[in-house]
Amino acid sequence: QLQLVESGGDLVQPGGSLRLSCAASKFTLDYYVIGWFRQAPGKEREGVACISSRSGSTYYADSVKGRFTISTDNAKNTVYLQMNSLKPEDTAVYYCAADNEIRMCILNYRIFTSWGQGTQVTVSS
Repeated sequence: QLQLVESGGDLVQPGGSLRLSCAASKFTLDYYVIGWFRQAPGKEREGVACISSRSGSTYYADSVKGRFTISTDNAKNTVYLQMNSLKPEDTAVYYCAADNEIRMCILNYRIFTSWGQGTQVTVSS
């Protein structure tokens, strides 16, 4: 099964930037749809951004549109989430997930089958 490992989470001030990485192993991401999700304490997991390795198409939640950018580096088998203009409400554990049966970006965590362990992002002054 595809294995995913996130990194890059940190404490950052409001308005700051972070780049999260999601490194895949055991399989290449060439035919996968990869999503970034986040979960704050006491809240349901929510979709943030999604990318289709097959088509390159992306999709963003309204709450992060214009601030976050998802991208892939096929040579490194890694997916990134560049987060700019961070807000306190972006504080959460961020997870990457992937699936090779999905054919388009859908920010529904229930349909993704491979998950990383998560990385903490805290936005606070």
